Amino acid sequence: MDRSEKKRLREHIGEHVDVSGARLSDDEAQFLGDFVDNYDDDYRGRSDTHTKSFTGWSSDGKYTRDETYTDTFTDEIGIRADYSYQDDDGQKGASSTEIRDARGILNWFRDHR
Repeated sequence: MDRSEKKRLREHIGEHVDVSGARLSDDEAQFLGDFVDNYDDDYRGRSDTHTKSFTGWSSDGKYTRDETYTDTFTDEIGIRADYSYQDDDGQKGASSTEIRDARGILNWFRDHR
C-alpha cells in the first residue's frame, strides 16, 4: 500500500474511529477500513455474553465468584465491554468500558479471536 492510499484509508477510518496517535501497519489499517465499511451489516447490535466461576481465598476464608462479561457492538462504531461479578457472600460489583479508538478496537479483536 503506498503512502497516499494509506493516508486516504486512515482519513476514512478517522471519520468514525479515533486514530490520533495510533501507528497502524498496512494490515491493521486495512482491517479497520473493512471493520468501518461493514459495521452496519456485520457488527452493529451484536452482543456476546460469557460467564465464569472460580473459587478463591480471602482473609475471611474461601469464597466463590461468578463473573459475567458482555461485549456489545454499539450503534456508533465501537464496542462496550461490561463486566460484573458476585461473590457467594453477597459482595458484587460492575464496570463498563467504551472502546472507540483504533488501537483499542484492534486490541479487542486480538484478544477475542
